[in-house]
Amino acid sequence: MMRTVLIGEVSRRSGVSARMLRHYESLGLVRPSGRTGSGYREYSGEDIRRIFHIESLRSLGMSLREIGRALDDPGFMPSALVADLVGQARDRIAAETELLTRLRRIDAAEPTGWEDVLQIVALLQGLGAKSAEVRQRTALSASAEVPLPVEALVEAALSETEPNVAGALRWALARSGDDGGPALLAKGLGSPVAAVRERAVRALAEMPGAEATAWLGDALADPDVTIRGHAALALGTRGVFDAVPTLIDMIVEGRNDTDAADALSMLAIDAATTERIAAGLVDRLGHGSTGAPARGRLTQALADIPGTTASRALVELSHDEDRAVALTAAYLLQLRDLR
Repeated sequence: MMRTVLIGEVSRRSGVSARMLRHYESLGLVRPSGRTGSGYREYSGEDIRRIFHIESLRSLGMSLREIGRALDDPGFMPSALVADLVGQARDRIAAETELLTRLRRIDAAEPTGWEDVLQIVALLQGLGAKSAEVRQRTALSASAEVPLPVEALVEAALSETEPNVAGALRWALARSGDDGGPALLAKGLGSPVAAVRERAVRALAEMPGAEATAWLGDALADPDVTIRGHAALALGTRGVFDAVPTLIDMIVEGRNDTDAADALSMLAIDAATTERIAAGLVDRLGHGSTGAPARGRLTQALADIPGTTASRALVELSHDEDRAVALTAAYLLQLRDLR
């Protein structure tokens, strides 16, 4: 005769409470094989195996209804259900990851009370709003007492496509100072998406400090000419001479050439750097592939570079085969004589 056990022993063996076993019975998942004369439930070895099967399937995140189907339907195919469970698990992980990120950002802001926590939550929700107006207002509204978490600002700045909102986010990041922002933005420089790298460079360009300057220097090697240009213009205003070759390229190619020429003039702060800048401009003038439009832009750039090298170059350009270039150079020489 097959040995049966009572509900208390089943609970001890399986780790499932007696209350849950009775719940399984009410759902038809497990039916005790019999009852004692006193009315106590008796479970067979097969009943106990079924209980272990139920617990195993519950560990996969299956509902009790799904478990009942899996155990009672001989034609049940688990592949579709397992694929659905995978999707559900991914959704849960994504939701939990988002929650963890939000909690970490609140913690990083070091709130002093529940009012601070609620304000930070509202700011984080504002940054993620669908409305560009709300996102912009959020970026501009963070106070010194309850600042926006830097990590959240960086994430928003790297993904924002609306120009006005992007400008507000860069402004907010610049206000945050050097508190981890440059290093977080630098991760955007490694993105395979050029638009993300450009947003990172533009944000770094508005941030003060040596760390931001160093990352901008790395961006001079970016394969995208627009990104190199943003970095070079920012570095030029910070007095970083390494930006000179890129600035000269911008003048030759006609990309923000006026801003590039202004940056070169700001870098010409002493005799040595002035001569090196002038030499770089003259070298590009000597390239046979440099056409008249590019020579005209280089001529205008030489106007704000003092020193003999620039002056001699302007004299030669006053005899350029292109009349517009020659007239521009002659006019600039007259202005230099008047200084």
